[in-house]
Amino acid sequence: MSRPQEPHRPFFPFANPFRMISPKGSQLSPRLLSLLNTFEAALLERLQKLVPKDKDDILSLSWMKLAMESLSEIHCDIKNLITELELPVTDWDEKWIDVYLDISVKLLDISIAYTSELTRLNQGHLLLQCVLHRLESNTPEQFMRACSSLDSWRQHIGSKNPRVETCRPILDNLVESLNLPKVKNSAKGKVLMRAMYGAKVATVYICSVFSAAFSGSAKNLLDLPVPDTLPWAQVFSNVQTTVNAEIRNIFSCEKFTVLRELDAVDALVKKLYPLLQDGLGPIEEETFKNSVSDLRKSAEKLSQGLDNLSKVVDGFFKIVLGGRDALLCNLRAGGTVPNSMLGRNVGEQVVR
Repeated sequence: MSRPQEPHRPFFPFANPFRMISPKGSQLSPRLLSLLNTFEAALLERLQKLVPKDKDDILSLSWMKLAMESLSEIHCDIKNLITELELPVTDWDEKWIDVYLDISVKLLDISIAYTSELTRLNQGHLLLQCVLHRLESNTPEQFMRACSSLDSWRQHIGSKNPRVETCRPILDNLVESLNLPKVKNSAKGKVLMRAMYGAKVATVYICSVFSAAFSGSAKNLLDLPVPDTLPWAQVFSNVQTTVNAEIRNIFSCEKFTVLRELDAVDALVKKLYPLLQDGLGPIEEETFKNSVSDLRKSAEKLSQGLDNLSKVVDGFFKIVLGGRDALLCNLRAGGTVPNSMLGRNVGEQVVR
C-alpha cells in the first residue's frame, strides 16, 4: 500500500484565512466570552489527548479510535455551543448556513469512505481465519492452500479503495473553506464562527491523517498553520508536528501498510510463508507453532481494532448527520431554507 514519500506542499494559496477570528474589536459580553473560553478550553483538552505518549502509538487503530472520538466530542461541543448561544436559526446569516451545510455533507462523504475502507480491511480477516483453519490439519496439501490464502490476503489488503481516493479533493475544498465568512454586527455570530474555525481545523487535520493512512499516500497528510494567538494553537501545533513527522517516517520505510496492527499481521505472514513452502523439519516445527499462535493473536487484535474504529466512525457520521438534520428542520419550520438548498434532497447528497 505504500508509495514513495512526497514532500509536503504549502497550503492556503488564497487570502488570509484568519482575519475573521481576531478578538480585537469584538465587543463580547462576559457571558459570550465565557462560552467561547469554555469551548476553546474543551478543544484544547480534546487535542491534548492526541499527543502520543509513544511514537509507536501513531497510526495504531487505538490511537485512530481516540482521534475520532475526540473529533466527535468537538462536534458535540459545537452543537452545545449553538444551543447555549440562543442564536435562533432565523437570525443566521445565509452564508453561515451554506458553510455549515456544505461542510457537513463533505464530512458525511468522508465518513462513508472511511467506513467502506474499514469494512474492506476487516473482510481480510476471513482469509486469515481460513489460513489458520487449514494450518490445523498439518498436511502438505493444506499448507499449500494456506499459502494461496495468504497470497489472496496480501492482494486484498494491498488493493486500492476508489472511495478513499475521492477524499483528497474533498479535503482540499475543506482547507479552502477554513476562510470563513466575515461576521458583522453580531457578537454571537463572531463567537460561533471562531468556534467553528477551531472545530474545522481539528476536523480537517484528523481526516487528513485518516486519509493518508487508508490511501497509503503521504500526500494526503496536511500541514495546517493556525494563528498562535488562539489558546489551543500550541497544543495543535505539537500534535501536528509530532504526528506528521512520525507518519512521514513510516512512509519513508515503504512498508506494505502503515497501520500498526495490520503491519504486525503482515510481518507474521512473511515469517510463516517460507515455512509453509519449504516444509517443516524438527527445528522449524517449534518456530512454526509459535508463528501460527502469534498470527492468530495478531489477526484477532486487528479485527477487534477495526471493529472498534468502525463503530466510532459510524458514531461521528451520526453526530454530523443529526446536527445537519436539526438545522434543516429548524430552517424549514422558520421558512428560511437558503437558496442553495432549494430543490436538493439531503439523502441525495449523502448517498452517492
